[in-house]
Amino acid sequence: MKLGKERIKSILTTCASILVGNAILAFAVAAFIIPQDIIMGGVTGIGIVLNRVLPLETASIVLILNVLALILGGIVLGKDFFVKTVASSLLYPIFLGIFQRIPGIDTVTDNIMLGALFGGGLVGISLGIVMRVGSSTGGTDVVNLVLHKWLHLPVSMMVYATDIVILGGQALSAQPEQILYGIVLLVIETIIIDKVMLLGQSQIQIFAISNQYNAIRERILQELQAGVTMMCIETGLTNQEQRGVLCVIPPRKLFAATELIRSVDPNAFLIITQIKEVRGQGFTEKRRPESLK
Repeated sequence: MKLGKERIKSILTTCASILVGNAILAFAVAAFIIPQDIIMGGVTGIGIVLNRVLPLETASIVLILNVLALILGGIVLGKDFFVKTVASSLLYPIFLGIFQRIPGIDTVTDNIMLGALFGGGLVGISLGIVMRVGSSTGGTDVVNLVLHKWLHLPVSMMVYATDIVILGGQALSAQPEQILYGIVLLVIETIIIDKVMLLGQSQIQIFAISNQYNAIRERILQELQAGVTMMCIETGLTNQEQRGVLCVIPPRKLFAATELIRSVDPNAFLIITQIKEVRGQGFTEKRRPESLK
């Protein structure tokens, strides 16, 4: 029963993330990127270029391209891939079409720098939210995976290659400033994606070397309610066998942890490292009460 609840929770979280992520992406494009004519990669960039020569809205072009990419992905990559990608491939252009019809959406700002900053930030947030649950917004992501299967080249190389082609197509008819602002948007987008992907998962690792390792271990367990791992080590100068205390804690507990260790042994040797992600009891799983005894 418990596994069933966890499974339902996971499905609901995934659906909500895909829904919210695509809505934010569509809003960013409709409110900041298209009105300011800022270049960008992906299928949206292709839609912006084709919108100049075809009598169709950008949202309609994106929808057509996403459906074509989805069909290609389903044929080449299989039915499972099709099912996982169909939601984002359809949701994003639908949301984009809805937002573009909101009165005043294209007059949120007339400052191209603000457009690039807010557009890049929101695109980064949206893609980060979608990627956190293992999904994508479809479009060129599907094409990149298909090319990877056909050509056996790294996916990252395919991503860069397709984005360069798309950005190059827009740059041919864009002003120099628009190109520069497009670069600003992409840089911010990349930074924000990384931050959102690791949001709430980044932790601090402390490795303490001290003769008072037992006292440090006990106080961390009891006062910080944090898990510890004892490491067998040998000192370099005296060749003495000793133990080190390894502890992973949330950033908010760093000050308390260092003060606690210093109160036990002012001369303790500390190595403090920021780590990107931690999985297991106390972090991605509930801590069992007996684990702190």
